[in-house]
Amino acid sequence: MTQTHPIRIYDLNLVTGATISPFCWQAKYAVAHKGLEAEMSEGGFTSLSRRTGGRTDFHPGISDGDTWVFESLRSGDFVVADYLDRTYPDRPMLFRNPDHHDYVKFLDTWLWATAIKPWFQCYILDYHDLSLPEDRPYVRESRERDFLGGRTLEDAQAGREERLPLVVPQLEPLREVLRERSWLGGEAPDFADYSALSIFLWAASVAKTPPLPEDDFLRDWYERGCDLFGGIGRHPGLHSIFGLKMPAA
Repeated sequence: MTQTHPIRIYDLNLVTGATISPFCWQAKYAVAHKGLEAEMSEGGFTSLSRRTGGRTDFHPGISDGDTWVFESLRSGDFVVADYLDRTYPDRPMLFRNPDHHDYVKFLDTWLWATAIKPWFQCYILDYHDLSLPEDRPYVRESRERDFLGGRTLEDAQAGREERLPLVVPQLEPLREVLRERSWLGGEAPDFADYSALSIFLWAASVAKTPPLPEDDFLRDWYERGCDLFGGIGRHPGLHSIFGLKMPAA
C-alpha cells in the first residue's frame, strides 16, 4: 500500500511538551521504522476526545486517512504496530514472524510488571504535577480511584527513595540479553526495542528523581535508542533516568 497522506499520531503531552504515554512512544517509533510520514496531534488527556472527534476518551492511537486505530491500553497488544505491518507489508516489518511477536509480547508484559508497576507509584505525584493544568483534576481523581485504591498521590509516592533501588536488580535479565547483542531485536532495532524504550521514555517524562544508577549497563542501549530516526527520543522536556544513588552494600 502506498502512503498518500501522513499518519496522524494522537499524542498525550505533559506541560513540558514531552510525551507521557508508552503507547504514543511505540507509535512514533513504529511509524518511523516503517518509513512513513507522520504528523502529531498534540494535547493532553482531556482534549483527546475533541481531537479524535469523540472517537475515544482516553485510548491513544493513530488515524491513517479514514482509518482510526486505537490501543487497548493492555501491555503486549500492539494494536497500532500490528495495523502498520498488516497495512504496509512492503515496508520494513516491525515483527519478523509470529514467534518474534510472542517474544516482544512477553518482553513488554514482563517490563510492565517489573518496571512500570513499581515506578508508577514512585512518580505518580510528579506525573500529576507535570500534567497540563487542565488535566490535573482528571489525573488525580482517576489515578487515586483506579490505581491507588483510594490512597492519595502524595501517600503513594512517599518513600520512593527506599523503593527505587529495589527495581534496579530486577532488570538484570534485560541487561543479560543486551550483553549478547546490540539490540533486543538482534543486529538492528525492531519493535522489541521500541516497546522496551517506550517504558524507559515514559519514566524519563516524569522522573524528577532518576530510577537507574549513573553507570547502569542499560544506558548505552537507551542512549542509542533515543538517537534513532534523527533523535526521536531526545525531547528537551525529558528527564535523565540515570543518576540514582544506590544504598551501600
